[in-house]
Amino acid sequence: MLTGNEIREKFIEFFMQKQHKHFESASLIPDDPTLLLTVAGMVPFKPYFLGQKEAPCPRVTTYQKCIRTNDLENVGRTARHHTFFEMLGNFSFGDYFKEESIMWSWEFVTEVLKIEKDRLWVTVFTTDDEAERIWIEKCNFPKERIVRMGESENWWSAGPTGSCGPCSEIHVDLGVEFGGDENSKIGDEGTDNRYLEIWNLVFTEWNRKEDGTLEPLPKKNIDTGAGVERIASVVQKKRNNFETDLLFPILEEAARITGRKYNENDNVNFSLKVITDHARAVTFLVNDGVIPSNEGRGYVLRRILRRAVRHGRLLGYTDLFMYKIVDKVVENFEKAYPELRKNIENIKKIVRIEEEKFSNTLDQGIQLVNQEIDNLLASGKNKLDGEISFKLYDTYGFPYELTEEIAEERGILVERTEFEAKMEEQKEKARSAREVVMEKGQDTFIEEFYDKYGVTKFTGYEKGQDKAKLLSIRELSDNKYLLIFDKTPFYAESGGQIGDTGKILGENFEARVLDTQKQKDIFFHTVEYIKGEAVIEREYDLIVDVLRRSDISKNHTATHLLHKALREVLGEHIQQAGSLVENDKLRFDFSHYEAVTAEQLEKVENIVNEKIREAITVGVSHHTMDEAKAMGATMLFGDKYGDVVRVVDIPGFSTELCGGVHVDNIGTIGMFKIISEGGIAAGVRRIEAKTGYGAYLYEKEEAQKIEAIAKKLKTNALDVVEKVDKLAETMREKERELESLKQKLANLESKSALMNMENINGAKVLLAKFTDKKAEDLRAMIDAIKDKEDRAVVVLASTLDDKITFVAGVSKNLTDKVKAGDLVKKLAEATGGKGGGRPDFAQAGGKDIDKLVVAMKEVKDLLKEIL
Repeated sequence: MLTGNEIREKFIEFFMQKQHKHFESASLIPDDPTLLLTVAGMVPFKPYFLGQKEAPCPRVTTYQKCIRTNDLENVGRTARHHTFFEMLGNFSFGDYFKEESIMWSWEFVTEVLKIEKDRLWVTVFTTDDEAERIWIEKCNFPKERIVRMGESENWWSAGPTGSCGPCSEIHVDLGVEFGGDENSKIGDEGTDNRYLEIWNLVFTEWNRKEDGTLEPLPKKNIDTGAGVERIASVVQKKRNNFETDLLFPILEEAARITGRKYNENDNVNFSLKVITDHARAVTFLVNDGVIPSNEGRGYVLRRILRRAVRHGRLLGYTDLFMYKIVDKVVENFEKAYPELRKNIENIKKIVRIEEEKFSNTLDQGIQLVNQEIDNLLASGKNKLDGEISFKLYDTYGFPYELTEEIAEERGILVERTEFEAKMEEQKEKARSAREVVMEKGQDTFIEEFYDKYGVTKFTGYEKGQDKAKLLSIRELSDNKYLLIFDKTPFYAESGGQIGDTGKILGENFEARVLDTQKQKDIFFHTVEYIKGEAVIEREYDLIVDVLRRSDISKNHTATHLLHKALREVLGEHIQQAGSLVENDKLRFDFSHYEAVTAEQLEKVENIVNEKIREAITVGVSHHTMDEAKAMGATMLFGDKYGDVVRVVDIPGFSTELCGGVHVDNIGTIGMFKIISEGGIAAGVRRIEAKTGYGAYLYEKEEAQKIEAIAKKLKTNALDVVEKVDKLAETMREKERELESLKQKLANLESKSALMNMENINGAKVLLAKFTDKKAEDLRAMIDAIKDKEDRAVVVLASTLDDKITFVAGVSKNLTDKVKAGDLVKKLAEATGGKGGGRPDFAQAGGKDIDKLVVAMKEVKDLLKEIL
């Protein structure tokens, strides 16, 4: 019986023997702005399928971590639904096609996994005679177990237009106990749970045009996906995925912590499965840099984590537990994903913080349910509206089951159908907003140009100037053109580094290069003609702005130093989340769950500058991926690398895979200065910095500001801090004197007010108006009066800056008759404002000063009625 680890290993070994290159799993955060999370094994290779980039090799194999939440409500209820899952994949980018992919899948399933041949069924697209023929002739597969299916089952497309093609799937017959009879086949009614799909072959061979017609793609691709969990359930002979060695140890740990047992009853099984699945998803999401938040992928994480915590409560467990299960997840998956072990403490810390927050939310939810029930009972009703139970679930994360349980205990009905209708409405919105995995097909021009000329040779690592032949001119607008040469010293924007600028010279021709971009390693120079016109097939001098390039190089090398310094100061969990390297500044985004302190920033800046002082020679070399790993090179999640990688090494400090331009010696950076740090998204921080001459100019500007401040304070720059400290102390003394005077004034005014208080049925009542008094002044007066009178009602108003402030105070022994909140609310409503407060003290604001006198009279009349 193969373990989960062995299934992964054997799959990779098998396809490496078929000349595939193994790429490690990409991050769950995709390098694709159209996708929230990595939802399939092919997502990291999307640019290669679309022809936007040239694949680093024609054959690739992976096991890829994925997240999907479109069927979240089914997780735990069925044997197969998961939020996190793994996909085995073998991919061909314009290399082998149907015959090899079908034969190899059959070989692996039957000879490596050793799944019985007579349990296997195959589906092909309705019109795919070729696929059926290969299954029968090359694999000796019986025709009677091949079922043809339509577009809904066996056709893949990126959308209404673009790349598409037929599919062929391998299914395992789980037996008549799961539905149907001895004569059943795939697709028959009642057999949904019987035939388990374990393998999907997508033959991407067509481009659907706007008019719906199909044209052959320039290059045909293979995209294979096979679910690790499903395969494990088959080879380990388990009825559901949760009983495989991939998940059962985690489930047992959840049961141990919560004090429950698997197979105790269906409800317990359901909750334990939810916790198991979600603990795995949460661990991997946090490891890849996702932080709980109320939007985007952070919301996906928060929702999954909270659902698991709720199920802990349904099991009767109220202590924190999810962060404890992280240990078991890491133990179970660290062989395939060793980075989990390195990041385990950071994962547990973030999970625990979020779990603590939600535990408080759950307690608040219980209070909210009881408040809603109190309101119902007070109004003589006995049914809790579905809108309320859904709001408690959706807004506060409070489980419907707990709402129902509490309501039943208090004799209140809860309509589940109303709640489910609201849930379905929400799911419909989610379905309509769901993203597709891929976009339209390849750019025809790029494909044709690539087939004719290949890629642009980049000579910019060695040269700042080169001669090159012009191969293509594409007119843009406003005297701007896109020029493509056979080679170029101009760096094209990539990896966060902006493209080079400069000039192009030729016979009676001159152009200014405004930007350099690339697609599929074909370099596009955006130019503005200054003199003459460019001519195809003619040679030109390409000259890079080397001074600008030098500044860019300093900033790029500094990002490597900054990255390493952040990991030293903040922890190894720091991951690059984006960067921008320009000539005048650098920007570095990184994953971190809390603000960076001033002390930490200073330490990071010091480390970088101290390292620059060492004037270390920067090494650039090329290695195999295995060699680069052995060197400890840092790699970016989501990036895919070829057989040979470029390593930028600052000996003894930083080693990263990078295709950018760098200084020869870090001493030439001169100076590094952080100019800002802040959060840009949940769990993502951004540092902006300057180097070299840019840092010098920044420091010079700061020094000029200090000089200007010193001049205004009539001191010198060296003594400015001491001067500010003295001024601050003087201000604090003045504020204390002012507060003392305010208190004395309040006492005097309160004594005067006491003489003017009106006696209404044994209560001392004062209504008074002032000008230019703040709310705290009015409050001080009320406190002084209430200290001297034990049966007092005081309502004060003050006009300031065309606004009204109302403050009311009521002695404790009168609050059964008069409530301060009611008094200020009435005053606020009468004058176009709002406010409220406690029965003994309240504050409000008004806008219409002309209505103040009438409003105060109405309140006085009210007091006469109720006292």
